[in-house]
Amino acid sequence: MSCCNNEKHNHNHEHNHNHDHKHEHEHDHEHEHNHDHNNPHSHDHVHHTGSSDDANLSHEEKTLRVLLVHWINHNKSHQDNFLEWVEKSKKMDKPQVADHIEKAVAFMEKANEMLIEAKKHM
Repeated sequence: MSCCNNEKHNHNHEHNHNHDHKHEHEHDHEHEHNHDHNNPHSHDHVHHTGSSDDANLSHEEKTLRVLLVHWINHNKSHQDNFLEWVEKSKKMDKPQVADHIEKAVAFMEKANEMLIEAKKHM
């Protein structure tokens, strides 16, 4: 009988990545938000005040403006974790893994530059 057909044998695998973000406002200072990633950490979210032009924006335009900021902050929050695993990969004598993770971080930084440019045109 295979192990998975044995009623006395269980396989439990929990994979949680809860990411609830609700940003209903924008403001001009940095502060921390904690998100449950199944690995506790906090990260800064940068918000900007809305201008008088906000009144002329459609609901979708306002949503996109908030999403752009959210995506930038989300990427930044994961970069620290990635860099932590670069160091761990090096300690595990996995230089190629570390190199690829570092390259992923560089791509994320480039993606953030593009998202920042997109936000400037909102």
